[in-house]
Amino acid sequence: MAELTAVRPGIEDIRQHYTAHTQRKRLYGGILLAVFVALMAVGFRTADARNAGSFADGFTRIFDYPSEVLAEATEKAMELPGHLVHFFPALVETLNIAAASTLAGAVFGTLLSLLATRGMAPWPALIPLFRRISDICRAIPEIVIALVLIFVLGGGPVPAMIAIAIHTAGALGKLFSEVNENASLKPVEGLTSVGSTWAQRMTLGVIPQVGPNYVSYALLRFEINIRASAILGFVGAGGIGYELKNAMSWGQGRYDEAAAIFVLLFVTIVAVDQLSGLLRDRLTHGAKA
Repeated sequence: MAELTAVRPGIEDIRQHYTAHTQRKRLYGGILLAVFVALMAVGFRTADARNAGSFADGFTRIFDYPSEVLAEATEKAMELPGHLVHFFPALVETLNIAAASTLAGAVFGTLLSLLATRGMAPWPALIPLFRRISDICRAIPEIVIALVLIFVLGGGPVPAMIAIAIHTAGALGKLFSEVNENASLKPVEGLTSVGSTWAQRMTLGVIPQVGPNYVSYALLRFEINIRASAILGFVGAGGIGYELKNAMSWGQGRYDEAAAIFVLLFVTIVAVDQLSGLLRDRLTHGAKA
């Protein structure tokens, strides 16, 4: 009995301490939530005041432009197949930009990831340097890089491809390095013991382990790069985005062309998403029996 009496105060103290700790967490969480809501409200009011028109007034007309596009596209529905054929080469150019940038970004991302992974890097002291290079590559938006390259190289698909490849290298370098952390180093140690070079150790000891995950992430990035290459067309980087910008800039009279481009983009992105999803599932989980 004396032992139980001695234990109970300790349990009560723990319970009271836990209850007080939980109440403090709830209080701090409530304060942070209130501060966040207040900042969002102030930020919204500031943005609305600096906007050319009021958000409340413009929100009621949010569907005006889509309705105008659909109305004109419906009136000229017979011309839609011709527009699809006309803009298909621009879509192919966009897909080529995305594919080339994904391939180049994956190659450089693989190199960056191997140089920035402990246990695999040939120069361990330079691991922080290669990680910062990867951070810089993915920190700068593609559109910023593309604008600089367009100023230097002129408009066209090449600046878009280089810009997306740089960003892709940084993004995939980060993802690939995380995959590398889970790879077994025993094959690397075995290859080292027989005098293999660093390239041989990586090619034969690491890539076979992480290859499926590499391809899975690269396919996911390919989907993202299709959208990015279409967006870069608005700043003169070619592809179907450039055609969409022209169609939207002319306004009424060419909304049917804009609608055709939207259809091409939508169908392409959905098809690529479904196909790459199936491939990623096969690579990561294997073929289903």
